[in-house]
Amino acid sequence: MAARLVSVLLLVLLAWLHSQLWLGRGSVPQVAKMRQDLAQVQAQNQQAQWRNDQLANEVRDLKEGLEIIEEKARTDLGMVKPNELFVQIVPGKR
Repeated sequence: MAARLVSVLLLVLLAWLHSQLWLGRGSVPQVAKMRQDLAQVQAQNQQAQWRNDQLANEVRDLKEGLEIIEEKARTDLGMVKPNELFVQIVPGKR
């Protein structure tokens, strides 16, 4: 009788541990989802880091030189230098 009780107790314990592995906190599906979420966050962080690097380079250029200011004035504001001719080519229909 005692051997049967020990066997039943071990089976119940095994079933409980197995249910925790698949359904409980830190289960296999939950860990897989967390890994997927982590990969997405890391990709977003990498994109944000790339953008931050671009902005830092632009700020450094603004502090050190006037070339970027001139480029922005030409592209964004359409400014030209004195004695310079601005030509804009508009694609036509064929």
